[in-house]
Amino acid sequence: MAKLPTVAIIGRPNVGKSTLFNRLVGKKLALVDDLPGVTRDRREGDAHLLGLDFRVIDTAGYEDMDAVTLPGRMRQQTEAAVRQADVALFLIDARAGIVPLDEEIARWLRGSDTPVILVANKAEGRAGETGVLESLSLGFGDPVQLSAEHGEGVADLFEALLPHLDGKAEDEPEEDEESPDAPLKLAIVGRPNAGKSTLVNRMLGEDRMITGPEAGITRDSIAIDWEWQGRQVRLIDTAGMRKRAKVQEKLERLSVADAMHAVDFAEVVVLLLDATRGLEVQDLKIASRVLDEGRALVVALNKWDVAENASKLFNGVKAALDEGLSQVKGVPLMTVSAATGKGIDQLLEVAFETRDAWSRRVGTGELNRWFERAIEANPPPAPGGKRIKLRYLTQAKTRPPGFVLFGTRVDQLPDSYQRYLVNGIRRDLGFGAVPVRLTLRAPKNPFGRS
Repeated sequence: MAKLPTVAIIGRPNVGKSTLFNRLVGKKLALVDDLPGVTRDRREGDAHLLGLDFRVIDTAGYEDMDAVTLPGRMRQQTEAAVRQADVALFLIDARAGIVPLDEEIARWLRGSDTPVILVANKAEGRAGETGVLESLSLGFGDPVQLSAEHGEGVADLFEALLPHLDGKAEDEPEEDEESPDAPLKLAIVGRPNAGKSTLVNRMLGEDRMITGPEAGITRDSIAIDWEWQGRQVRLIDTAGMRKRAKVQEKLERLSVADAMHAVDFAEVVVLLLDATRGLEVQDLKIASRVLDEGRALVVALNKWDVAENASKLFNGVKAALDEGLSQVKGVPLMTVSAATGKGIDQLLEVAFETRDAWSRRVGTGELNRWFERAIEANPPPAPGGKRIKLRYLTQAKTRPPGFVLFGTRVDQLPDSYQRYLVNGIRRDLGFGAVPVRLTLRAPKNPFGRS
């Protein structure tokens, strides 16, 4: 019988770990009581969740005690369970909100090699809303919201667990995809006749022209596994996107549609321009939509070996990109020749660097030290004489990087100030010219002080 993947449930005492354990195994194997510390030893059981089978471990409530004491020995058992697990479910009590022990557990888990899924238990109703918002400060992204007692939110838990547990031999888990050693998923898009097919063939070192589809049949983008200087690349080929069209407008629509289909599979997108034609409106539309989808973008001027007035052309395209792409300034602009191969190595090097920035995560401490300096250098405005108080900033996700800003009256924070923060994050924290998302959140507790 195949060994099942393992899930450990971790959290401070009395957040509902044993209740969730019982819910997952389908029977009351673990004792449950309102008294904290009922569970001491690790308890294991076979879980079945919407067709997903795994081994689940119920751990003792994590307490910061000396190792010679009983709570300290219980904590050691909990730490051992997490080390053995494929993924850990970090439970917090959404109704109680975040307490110092939750923050202590979060610091320990961030230093662990085990992937962590944050779970906000007891999240049903309005009573748990504040705790859910506070949990973002722990640095594990948006929590899975559920009620272990009532069985609400198990579908969301299934979706969070699936990448870590299902089909590990065939499908790379999400954590592996974020590894710098994982294949770079690179899509090459652009208008017809920009030279995509020639560039793909030059990269692969063989004539592998993808012919267009039969009339009326939509073609999926094709992934070609390839190695460049010992590094793995999964090339998303859109070379065959051309379709017969009598009207130029229709051809452009098909061009954009196929390019965006390739974007769905990519991490970094290379927008290939024809240097003999410069930057056209349709190129900007494609670039803008790539950034709106949250993908990292690199622009490459092809046919550079036959371009006229090269310096003037380069500067003109760069200025037009900065002006036309309001989301991101300073998108990398490269020059290549698919015909001769010149510039391809530099293009791929920049593509890997761009993915690193797109996947970057900044520690909460470093992020908030930067945040304090940013608001000290340029305090937020006070519309109507009422001060906007910005409390803290946390990175909720990567790929693309997303940040959540907490404070009072943040709904009145001007767009210009939000751009100031986003531009500073890119400039000072190593994100470069990748799309950065900033979400504003204020406490929803009607009795909270503003």
